[in-house]
Amino acid sequence: MPKGYWVSVYRNISDPEKLAAYNKLAPLAVKAAGGRVLTRGSRVVAHEAGIAERTVLIEFDSFEQAVAAHESEAYQEALAALSDGVERDFRIVEGID
Repeated sequence: MPKGYWVSVYRNISDPEKLAAYNKLAPLAVKAAGGRVLTRGSRVVAHEAGIAERTVLIEFDSFEQAVAAHESEAYQEALAALSDGVERDFRIVEGID
C-alpha cells in the first residue's frame, strides 16, 4: 500500500507566536494519527521557483491515514492556533509504493 505524505513549505512566517502555539499542538496530533516527521526546518536549497524557507515532510502508512490526520480534531485545533500566522503551501500526496 502506498504511503501518504504531508508536504508543507512555508512562504512567510508573519507571527512567530502563532507558529510556536501550532508547534506545541501539531506534533502531538501527528504522532497520535501515526505520522512520522521526516524533516522539519532542516537545511533547504531551493531551485527554479522554490523558496528556501521552512519545509516539513511527514510520512503516514497510507494516503487515507494522512488525509484523516489532517481532518482530525486534534490537528484542526493546531490549525486554529496557527490561524493566519504563516503563509504556506500544504499538500497531502500519495507515495509511489
